[in-house]
Order: sequence, then structure tokens, then C-alpha cells
Amino acid sequence: MKKIGFLSFGHWSPSPHSETRSAADFLHQSIDLAVAAEELGVDGAYFRVHHFARQAASPFPLLSAIGARTSKIEIGTGVIDMRYENPLYMVEDAGAADLISGGRLQLGISRGSPEQVIEGWRYFGYAPADGETDADMARQHTEVFLKLLEGEGFAQPNPRPMFSNPPGLLRLEPHSEGLRDRIWWGSSSNATSVWAAKLGMNLQSSTLKDDETGEPLHVQQRKQIEAYREAWTEAGHEWEPRVSVSRSIFALTNDQDRAYFGGDRNSRD
Repeated sequence: MKKIGFLSFGHWSPSPHSETRSAADFLHQSIDLAVAAEELGVDGAYFRVHHFARQAASPFPLLSAIGARTSKIEIGTGVIDMRYENPLYMVEDAGAADLISGGRLQLGISRGSPEQVIEGWRYFGYAPADGETDADMARQHTEVFLKLLEGEGFAQPNPRPMFSNPPGLLRLEPHSEGLRDRIWWGSSSNATSVWAAKLGMNLQSSTLKDDETGEPLHVQQRKQIEAYREAWTEAGHEWEPRVSVSRSIFALTNDQDRAYFGGDRNSRD
């Protein structure tokens, strides 16, 4: 079953020529965009996350607001940079957003792309262990996040709590059943797509894929997806994963658009 959605970076600029001059403009316009997209029958509204930039940065308040204003469209990210994330706090935020939306969250996560500042995750209080890379740190955060989403108790309860506890070890709340199966990994290489399959994540393959063979992008994406599906089968997961691919487009809606951007109508990667 094929679905189509949009992915917004959330660019805004204080320029007088911009229709989105502030972060507030971006947030309110994004909510309206998702509502309009749902009315048109679009299947998904997704947002990129970039820190230290005039773009989308903190996704969960936005996703929660969209979830409260819509009823059908899937809402998600493509992607959240896990180098910056506290996986425990993220589980709580994601659970709340998913419950507000009625179980429509499709959360794309990844190692992230080159950022606006040098080693920006350090300003957030995170650093790789000695002998490890920032990619290692992102994958470690991811594995903790996935484990916590299963909803099993792990924290020892206080014998004299302020409020009464359920029996046994405590888990993070709010817990949203089924969210664990709606986590996606944005993969730039075949190796990380195989890793994602083994961990039971859906796959996001984008235009940021590494050039590993010199072949056209669509050929490399096909081979990446084939490697992912093979690894998924070998892992023995009991449900069918989803795969997404993305392309950048510019909609020519008027004569000015066509004058500036409509000269080359060839379709190519």
C-alpha cells in the first residue's frame, strides 16, 4: 500500500520578502498546512529537526498541536538527531504526542546530518565515550529509546512515595501502546539500514544517501531497500515493515514560478 506525504524543514526568515518571518509563523503555518493536507487526502505530515537554525527544532509540541487539530493524517519526523536526545525524556514526549493524536505518530530518527555548529550535541550535555564516535552515541541513545518504548518497568519504586505506585518496577509514563512499531530509522548507508532492520525499525531512505557504488540514486536506494528487507526477514520479526523514499520537488503554481524554475522540465535524480 503506497502513501504520500510532505516533509518540511520549517525554514523561516525575518526578511520582508518572506511569508514566514518568525518561528511563530512557521509553527502556526505548519499546523494549518497539516490541516489542509488532511482535507486534501494527503497521508502524512513530517518535519525535519535541526538545532541552532531558523528551522524546526523541537518537534513534539508541534506534533501534539497538529494531532489535536487533525484526525486522520499521520504525523511524524524525518528525522530527529539522536545525538542530541535524552532517550528517557524523549519517550515521555513521544508517548504524549502519540496519545494526543490517537496513535498516528510515525517517528523518524537517525544519527543526523552535519549541523550548524561544531559538535552541537556537547552544548546539550552529551559527548561520545572515549574511543567512540558521535554516530556510536546516536545508536546507543536509539537502543535505549527503543527498549523503553516497550513499556516494561525498570525503575525501583520508593517505599514511601508521595503517591501510591502500582506493583513492581516502574516504567516511564505516559506509555502509548504500539508506538514502538512506528519508529523509523533514517539511513544514509546500506550498513545502517541492515542495523535498523535487525532492531525492528521501519526505514526512511532519502536523498542524503551516501554514494556507495557510483550508480544513480534510485538504483542505490533500491539496493539499500533490498538489503534492509533481507535483514528484516533474517531477524524473524513478526510484522511487515514500512519503507519511505523522499524527493525534493518545487511546485510550479503560477507564471512567476514557471519563469524562474520551469526552464528545465527533465525528470532525473
